[in-house]
Amino acid sequence: MSKTLALGIESSANKVAVGVVDMDGSVVANVRETYITPPGTGFLPKETAEHHARVIVSLVQRALTEGGLTPEDIAVICYTKGPGMGGPLFVGCTVAKTLALLWKKPIIGVNHCIGHIEMGRVVTGSANPVILYVSGGNTQVIAYADHRYRIFGEAIDIAVGNCLDRVARCLGISNDPAPGYNIEQKAKKGKVFIELPYTVKGMDMSFSGVVSFIEQLLAHPQFTESDRCEPQKKRKQSNTPTLNTREKFNTDDICYSLQETLFAMLIEVAERAMSQTKANDVLIVGGVGCNVRLQEMMSIMTAERGGKSYDMDQRYCIDNGCMIAYAGILQYRTGLTTPLEECTVTQRFRTDEVYVGWRDK
Repeated sequence: MSKTLALGIESSANKVAVGVVDMDGSVVANVRETYITPPGTGFLPKETAEHHARVIVSLVQRALTEGGLTPEDIAVICYTKGPGMGGPLFVGCTVAKTLALLWKKPIIGVNHCIGHIEMGRVVTGSANPVILYVSGGNTQVIAYADHRYRIFGEAIDIAVGNCLDRVARCLGISNDPAPGYNIEQKAKKGKVFIELPYTVKGMDMSFSGVVSFIEQLLAHPQFTESDRCEPQKKRKQSNTPTLNTREKFNTDDICYSLQETLFAMLIEVAERAMSQTKANDVLIVGGVGCNVRLQEMMSIMTAERGGKSYDMDQRYCIDNGCMIAYAGILQYRTGLTTPLEECTVTQRFRTDEVYVGWRDK
């Protein structure tokens, strides 16, 4: 092949993925596996890493087969350096270094957040938007300036995706295919709006209070018994909050109220960032960005400002290997690679630490 192709490995959380892209962002292969745990549980680093280790080699083989490629066709190996969970990150890093040595290819450690941003920009064609990055591990409102992606606002405790995950566990909602997706489906059936904590502090947001409030709701007398999952029956009937409704409510109503509240907070901060940067458009990236209701609410806000909301489907919004490959190949084009001895992982790797040498001012 005459194309310059990058192979990317993503393994920062419960998804492990391999993707191959060309220098212009054209996708050649995109394969992924998800570690799914039983309802009411989350995923732990050790078990998640073991899952990734079991499937990652076959994913590399599948990606090559899907693209009709051989190792000789790959120009550079890219992997997620961070942020993320240590054990799963090490699996991707180790495999990437092994492939680089076996295939005699250069290697690049990629910031997971930058991968989301650059994949979003190339897929949607958005030039210079404010970026709303929402996932299980990160919640940031970002804008580009002077070769950096600057963080204008972020979650000060837990990410919005983690908030959704915790509520799903609290309500006994399935993790298959994803807790956030199942909350979205239940929210469509909700009718009663319950006022939940709404915490925006300047440009930052807090979501942990929402989880605590919903835990208390499950002991409320207006919560219908038919929807009470078994673990919650043992919850103490105390400290129940005062509600803004006298109607009975169920888990569908909780999911509906949860989405409306969380997404309003995100859009408020995104709109404020648009005003500060004089931007017209917003790009939504990260796994939570697949939520149709969030996309709809953002579209309404940006249209009122004469702009546009750019969003993606699950192929590229959810963690994927293509975004790591594309961000890596952008760096590769600037002439920079990662020395093998520096190919490590960094669990706390902030978006604004990366020098963005491939974009103009």
